[in-house]
Amino acid sequence: MDQEDSIQYKVVINHEEQYSLWPADRENPKGWWDTGKTGSKEECLVYVEQVWTDMRPKSLREHMEGIEIPKK
Repeated sequence: MDQEDSIQYKVVINHEEQYSLWPADRENPKGWWDTGKTGSKEECLVYVEQVWTDMRPKSLREHMEGIEIPKK
């Protein structure tokens, strides 16, 4: 069994609503917060796949929502 398989991870999120995995026993990197999800790497990746459906950063999504697209 690969040593990495036994590591417990947590899913963290930043102000741009971008997700990442981080070892559960380590302090979060600056600017990242816990989402409340912990587990194996595979479990955390499945969670991220389910919740992170729009890969664009939050600021870009908000900017694009404010742009009017001309109708043809």
